[in-house]
Amino acid sequence: MAYWLFKQEPSTYNYSQLEKDGMTVWDGVSNNLALKHLRNVKRGDKAIFYHTGDERQAVGIMEIVSDPYVDPKKESKSLVVINVKPERKLKKPVTLEQFKTDPAFVNWELVRISRLSVMPIPEKLWERIMRMSSSQVPETL
Repeated sequence: MAYWLFKQEPSTYNYSQLEKDGMTVWDGVSNNLALKHLRNVKRGDKAIFYHTGDERQAVGIMEIVSDPYVDPKKESKSLVVINVKPERKLKKPVTLEQFKTDPAFVNWELVRISRLSVMPIPEKLWERIMRMSSSQVPETL
């Protein structure tokens, strides 16, 4: 199993809406690097739902329920989509500021490539995010 972070503007689509819908097609990815990452996603992987815009925080966990497939709404065969379903909201959102100030995340794409909408999360960072989202006190390395 692999771990991912998917970004979305919450005014367009947010985690609460995903919970209401029960499942959705994750589409709209057009950046070449983000598409490369999306093509590597596999059914059964987990992903963080990250709200962009004014919020800039990780808010929930999704399960990937399909392998990537060609976007049926687009003419280009290079554009792919996946299906996701909600798993659970994070007990406590993890903000971009927390990621930026934690040395463990200094080389991660979220900090280095701010516009990237789909990115892998190394297992150690995933575990750290899970601890950060459930703790009440700041963690140290």
